[in-house]
Amino acid sequence: MLLSLFEFLSEYYRGFNVFQYLTLRAILGVLTALIIAFVVGPAMIRRLSLYKIGQQVRTDGPQTHLTKAGTPTMGGALILVAVAVSTLLWSDLTNRFVWVVLMVTLLFGLIGGIDDYRKLRYGNSKGLSARTKFFWQSVVGFATAILLYYTAQAPVETTFFVPLFKDVAIQLGPWFILLTWFVIVGASNAVNLTDGLDGLAIMPTVLVAGAFGVFAYLSGHAVFANYLGIPYVPGVGDLVVFTGALVGAGLGFLWFNAYPAQVFMGDVGALALGAALGVLAVVTRQEIVLVIMGGVFVVETLSVIMQVVSYKLTGRRIFRMAPLHHHFELKGWPEPRVIVRFWIITVILVLVGLATLKLR
Repeated sequence: MLLSLFEFLSEYYRGFNVFQYLTLRAILGVLTALIIAFVVGPAMIRRLSLYKIGQQVRTDGPQTHLTKAGTPTMGGALILVAVAVSTLLWSDLTNRFVWVVLMVTLLFGLIGGIDDYRKLRYGNSKGLSARTKFFWQSVVGFATAILLYYTAQAPVETTFFVPLFKDVAIQLGPWFILLTWFVIVGASNAVNLTDGLDGLAIMPTVLVAGAFGVFAYLSGHAVFANYLGIPYVPGVGDLVVFTGALVGAGLGFLWFNAYPAQVFMGDVGALALGAALGVLAVVTRQEIVLVIMGGVFVVETLSVIMQVVSYKLTGRRIFRMAPLHHHFELKGWPEPRVIVRFWIITVILVLVGLATLKLR
């Protein structure tokens, strides 16, 4: 939005050309989203408390969580507002990737918002049924995959790349649609499963989003992409503004979500953030790197799958409770210890993911 204005003003004063630089707009995206979160956050928390929009806590979980009942939830809406406003202000709105990523994020946020609303309306922690939630996630996921497939402007956009092997490139054809659906829906649910402790999900999301900003910037630059041996995807570089907005909004939300949390993000935030990471991985052609950098999300999801499968087949549980963070809580780890250690692991995994840029 503002980019068009500055392009017009640059005809009268060349100094406005500085806003053409992606790096500057990415920084402004971070700061804008951060300021919005700081300004809007307190008022939103007060309003959520006023309307008694409080967290519903599972009675079969760790007993320490029972004190969290009633803490304002649906705070993820704050993240979505900050991301949307910042992205619309500083991105090139003629870029199709910007619209795809932003709309996927908001639509998954809508699904999560309906889920949160039902939890509050009926006074339990179940919300939408798993089948209904998965159905609508799949609708948006498949629609996005089909859109990206049929609007692809170069073969690279539907090619599968394997890190560490610069010559391994598999043209997926229609299979791209299935892979894209799986990555978006899988990432959305993985972040949602991880969102169980104060600040546990948001900081890894911020770290991974920041790393994808690096991938987007480099993949959208022909010279850098060629030098590093990564796929060059024209136009994807402008997503660095979106990732910057996600980082700023995430850090602003963490200010209020850090232990002990004043507000929880709810499914409106968790489902949206996971979907955002998924679609970023797809458009930058870094699906495997998402698995690496989002290792905490992957392990949390696998712990749930393993727990369910083991219990159904043998009647025995592998973990004291799933997802995995609850297992460590029940082992006696204080909540802050679990959170910070998962953050540290994510930092390491993000560095490993970034290392794949040169190790090809």
